[in-house]
Amino acid sequence: MANPINRIKSQVSRNLLNIPGWRTGRKLVIIESDDWGSIRMPSSEVYEKFISRGFDIAGSDYNRIDTLESNDDLEMLFEVLQSHKDSAGNSPLITANCVMGNPDFKRIRQSDFSTYYVEPVTETLKHYPQRDRVEELWKQGDSAGIFHPQFHGREHVNVVRWMEALREKTEGMMFTFDHETTFSGDGDYNFMEVLDYNSPEDLKEMKEGLTEGLDLFEKVFGYRSLSFIPPCYTWNSEVEETLHEGGVRYIQGLVKQLIPTGSFGNYNSKLHFLGNKNAFGQYFLIRNAFFEPSLTKLSDPVGEVLNRIQIAFRWNKPAVIGSHRINFMGSLDEQNRKKNLQLLDDLLKAIIKLWPHVEFISSDELGNLIAGRGDQ
Repeated sequence: MANPINRIKSQVSRNLLNIPGWRTGRKLVIIESDDWGSIRMPSSEVYEKFISRGFDIAGSDYNRIDTLESNDDLEMLFEVLQSHKDSAGNSPLITANCVMGNPDFKRIRQSDFSTYYVEPVTETLKHYPQRDRVEELWKQGDSAGIFHPQFHGREHVNVVRWMEALREKTEGMMFTFDHETTFSGDGDYNFMEVLDYNSPEDLKEMKEGLTEGLDLFEKVFGYRSLSFIPPCYTWNSEVEETLHEGGVRYIQGLVKQLIPTGSFGNYNSKLHFLGNKNAFGQYFLIRNAFFEPSLTKLSDPVGEVLNRIQIAFRWNKPAVIGSHRINFMGSLDEQNRKKNLQLLDDLLKAIIKLWPHVEFISSDELGNLIAGRGDQ
């Protein structure tokens, strides 16, 4: 049982998070889900090879469970979403924050690790079994109003740091590269902090990656992404101008922005609240609830989310729920998907029962409401 004092502190902080910023009398629920399209662990066979190699990853959830989404993953998720309706007759909608590419392992090796090459995610899908309809399913989900792609990056890899590590050609890095992963060989680390840097000079390459990724997003989905979620909630505000030029109007995230200092793991920070604006007129969207059963191991993940939604609605705020892709993946661990889809089903039933006038909308729809100054 949680310490009563800690429980009180937690409730106070959850309320404080929701006090400043944009308000609405509507019961709005937004589900933001990150990492779609990104590689992680390619297969159970590769995972077993890593274990045999001596890598200590049995307790690493991202390496143990997460992988490129499959046809089954999407179809089963869509089935749960479509089994519910909100007050407007719409099914719950996931804002699916997608990366648009992954490392092109073959070309990187051909360059002897001198040059980074990106492979469009539509090509990555061709290398993986049971992924032949993923692109089609993304688009079907979007048309059905249950799965709305938005931009999460060109790839979910810190290109500068990963390439530096590869050029050292250590036995461990070559082993993980040969199996087409970005795993470092150490703990959980997969070079995921895309916009962190060793030096501000790295920003030029990172900005180019964002521009290329946004253009690729439009090529795949047929529209510009209005919102962006910085990987690992880490970015230098200087990239916001690049995002603005690429059509991004809303920045998803937490109340705290982590600002790189050039030293991995050491960050400055900046606070944001729902609806505040930067110099380029971009609005910040703040997550105030979390459904992460694969990562948090809470005894009552549904109850935790409902508590946070209740607090958000108390302060006339939308409930913005963060939920990573890993929660719905079953290719490496079928029980992970089965268990968490049941929890999601329970959560959606409870939301609709507790708040009959609830409306499920996407992140960019929320941004448009805030930017339009309507319903404050």
